[in-house]
Amino acid sequence: MALKQVSSNKCFEGFQKVFEHDSAELKCKMKFGIYLPPKAETGKCPVLYWLSGLTCTEQNFITKAGFHQAAAEHGLIVVAPDTSPRGCNIEGEDESWDFGTGAGFYVDATEDPWKTNYRMYSYIKDELPKLINANFPTDPERMSIFGHSMGGHGALILALKNPGKYKSVSAFAPICNPIQCQWGKKALGGYLGSDVSKWEAYDATQLVKSYPDSHLDILIDQGKDDQFLSAGQLLPDNFIAACTERKIPVVFRLQQGYDHSYFFIATFINDHIKHHAKYLNA
Repeated sequence: MALKQVSSNKCFEGFQKVFEHDSAELKCKMKFGIYLPPKAETGKCPVLYWLSGLTCTEQNFITKAGFHQAAAEHGLIVVAPDTSPRGCNIEGEDESWDFGTGAGFYVDATEDPWKTNYRMYSYIKDELPKLINANFPTDPERMSIFGHSMGGHGALILALKNPGKYKSVSAFAPICNPIQCQWGKKALGGYLGSDVSKWEAYDATQLVKSYPDSHLDILIDQGKDDQFLSAGQLLPDNFIAACTERKIPVVFRLQQGYDHSYFFIATFINDHIKHHAKYLNA
């Protein structure tokens, strides 16, 4: 699968690059950002995948999060894919900000007209890691995942649906219980149809109830002044309760005064990089 380099910038002695490729899974051209730390010049490095939220592209995280210095210090390759297929010319894909373009919700759609292209779950789980491992100096056995909002939801479900695949998981303000919130009902209903039992396969609060063991250390940061928390879109309490019941270790930090923005993410990103480095470099 051919990669086309779109940009390359030196950053903390490593390189922040963006590539474009033809995705077999999504049947369109896709971009991803990849940070190669200085250590990647001389040896294989673990990979940390970041999943962004609604309306984002690969650019938001790589330009706003301020993660590069910590990633360089810990020797982590950090990959930031886009959030949905692009330019598929599906009727209605650009009509709303919380469905369609920029809002793939990290599911494999089963409904027309979305099911051909909107397969972000399989893209993140299978196609992208194969592409990264084939083209960059990675250690395929050492991989972790984190994300924000819709991407926090994506990170949690990928870790919970694939026990042992990811060494660690963390999230900023994740959509924890999408079958119970407006964003989730709109996205899951549109992509998966009206059968709510199918939605449960992509709901972290539901998935944790049947997670097979407790070998998953979850870190979640949530801004206390997040407008989407007060609007009932994120529902972290439901997820925490399910984790507690199953004795799954989760560190949940409610951060006073912080909102849903990248200012919040940039403030605590180093803690998350350290959380993952502990497992990836073990």
